[in-house]
Amino acid sequence: MTTDKPVADKLLNIGPKSYAWLKQVGIRTSEDLKRLGAMEVFMKVKKAGFRPSLNLLYALAGAEQERHWNTLTAEEKNALVVEASARDAAIKHAKKMITPARDVTPPREPSEEAPESAFAEPVLFDDPSGTTEAAEPAQE
Repeated sequence: MTTDKPVADKLLNIGPKSYAWLKQVGIRTSEDLKRLGAMEVFMKVKKAGFRPSLNLLYALAGAEQERHWNTLTAEEKNALVVEASARDAAIKHAKKMITPARDVTPPREPSEEAPESAFAEPVLFDDPSGTTEAAEPAQE
């Protein structure tokens, strides 16, 4: 009988809090991490609503390569930060582009193709009945 050890036992650099986050997004083994890649796993954690620091990204990148995160060079860390920032910017841009649909029909102007009678008469503000007929002038 085999027991499924937690990711923390199988992946270098991953502590209990990170393990809980990874488990929430479906990452349980080093194979899961290697299949998706450190950046994709990091973005999944962020999309799930957690607020991971860059240390998790470094830890994942190190674990993916089976090395301690401290051994990542400044250039490797910088490349990870640049990619993560670009992905965050793309997500924010996409969210701005998606706006809820609204039923906005612009008012139509009378045109030569449509006779004036094709447009509804406006309701007068001072007419409580809601009709558009003008009142007869008062007889003196």
